[in-house]
Amino acid sequence: MRLKLRLSSPSGVLTLPIHYNSHVQGFIYRYLDRALSNQVHSEGLPLGKRQFRFFTFSRLLGKYQITNNLIAFKGPVHLHIGSIHEELLESLVIHLLREPVLRMGKEECEVQGVDVEPLPTIARPVVVRALSPITIYRTLYTAEGKRKTYYFHAFESEWEELLLANLRRKAMALRWSNRQLANLEGAHIRPLRVGKNDGCIVKYKGTVIKGWTGLFALDLPEPFFFLAYDSGLGAKNSQGFGMVEVVDVPKA
Repeated sequence: MRLKLRLSSPSGVLTLPIHYNSHVQGFIYRYLDRALSNQVHSEGLPLGKRQFRFFTFSRLLGKYQITNNLIAFKGPVHLHIGSIHEELLESLVIHLLREPVLRMGKEECEVQGVDVEPLPTIARPVVVRALSPITIYRTLYTAEGKRKTYYFHAFESEWEELLLANLRRKAMALRWSNRQLANLEGAHIRPLRVGKNDGCIVKYKGTVIKGWTGLFALDLPEPFFFLAYDSGLGAKNSQGFGMVEVVDVPKA
């Protein structure tokens, strides 16, 4: 399930730090039922040492101007939020509509509209656009034993391999059967129209995260496609990474 929120500032300008992912994430957690917010934030669904929270969100979409380290959105902005857990999105809508004035970071904003996005019609393959950067990484160790995070380039062979492995782990955390998991064989996730300007560097609470926007070709079985569509592709989805939208369906 996915929502599209239309937000505006009472002043007409919503000003945030240029790296605002944590502010949007905090906005979502703030307007959930408290028990649900604590559960999603603290627990998620575990698989080994990993936790999956199964929600994601887009960048803020609208007209903006960047000055120094601030981004000022003029007029309404749109925010897409997706989750496989409908109760999470239902709780969010209830709490958003109860509050006359909302806060995103230190800024006030208002909800002008909430739409439930219709499910897209898909074929194999399907073309998608990244609404927030897609990121995947591996933790490495230097000769001195120090941890180092390596973020993969969209054109490295491991990029697709690790995205598919991540999607498989999400399905395992949801207790999909071995038969369902086997359907991922032969799938692919490949850059279709991705240039050097689509590489993104985002700072999240002081941590540098690298990802990729642009157009991608997804050839996924339908259950895996909607798992990725609702909860995000790749890693760090609940921090605002990996949301996509369908832009073209090739004709058979």
